[in-house]
Amino acid sequence: MHPPSAREFLHEFIGHYVALEGKLWKSLLLLLFRPGQLTLEYINGRRVRYIQPLRLYLTFSLIFFAVVKLTGHDDIQADDEAARTPPAATAPAGAVEKAHTKARTTRDVEPGDIAAGTAELRKGIGNVNAHWGEQADRFTNMSPEERDKVMRTAFGSYVPYAVFLMMPLFALYLKVLYLGSGRRYGEHLLFALHVNGFAFLALTLLMVVPDLFGIVSFALWLWLVFYTPVAMRRVYGGSRLTTGVRWFVLMALHVTGMGLAIGAAFGFGILH
Repeated sequence: MHPPSAREFLHEFIGHYVALEGKLWKSLLLLLFRPGQLTLEYINGRRVRYIQPLRLYLTFSLIFFAVVKLTGHDDIQADDEAARTPPAATAPAGAVEKAHTKARTTRDVEPGDIAAGTAELRKGIGNVNAHWGEQADRFTNMSPEERDKVMRTAFGSYVPYAVFLMMPLFALYLKVLYLGSGRRYGEHLLFALHVNGFAFLALTLLMVVPDLFGIVSFALWLWLVFYTPVAMRRVYGGSRLTTGVRWFVLMALHVTGMGLAIGAAFGFGILH
């Protein structure tokens, strides 16, 4: 067997790239413009032509967090919360931004104010774990700039993992909401990865695409709001009313859980 020539290597590389690119564009078209159809394609066994759901989700989530950091969107001020944070209907990425905005309110609080207001909390933390208590004390005595750095580090290092770990729980919510549908848990997990991957993609586009007279942002926000219920009807069936009720419950559970998970991620970052 002879070593591959440069021509053979180039041919194999181009063939692999073209195949991957074809899968990417097919997956993107379905993901963006036919909510739920990509999930159905996988459920029905037509998988070879599309990007794997986990890879799709991880790609768009990593791009989202990278763009947040590079564009300075991780420096959102609390005053802008009402204008900049998305409604609960926008799945996980909106909860990420909202929780991060709330967490950043500590930046403008003086160390003495934090120490006075968290004495009992820090004492309780210290009773559980002495190291955590020391870290909490250290955080309360930091300058606003130092606390800002800690919160940024926590956001970049731990929040992506917290968000990812919510995907199995999102699928569990769907399993409960659609009891009797005959869908297996793995199918609900496929749906969770696809719709949450879309949310990350759409929110990334909101940050990087020029907003022409507000039309682009309006269209993307509108699609974010209606995307999940449209996808739910396509995959699970049911009337608009029952789908709407299930969607509302799903979003309420998911945003609440996401807020707790992200809060825990920030806490972990502060205590470690």
